[in-house]
Amino acid sequence: MEGKRVDRLDDSHFLSGEYGKGSDGAWYCCPPNSDLLGRLGNHEVVEHEDGTITVSPSILIRNRPGKAWHGYLERGIWREI
Repeated sequence: MEGKRVDRLDDSHFLSGEYGKGSDGAWYCCPPNSDLLGRLGNHEVVEHEDGTITVSPSILIRNRPGKAWHGYLERGIWREI
């Protein structure tokens, strides 16, 4: 799924499939079909010329009991594993 970059300078709330910088300057993401919010502080984020990003290593978000998402964000494209 193609993600959407949205930099949130007023808060750090992102919707499904969005990624971008929060008001604190950190990178955040909300994987597709999810309401999980991940902070990418422990990841390498490469920003490409077109504004998309590639995140490595893989993204694992487990911030709610029983809910998790694991996958990749490469050049703005989400891929779940």
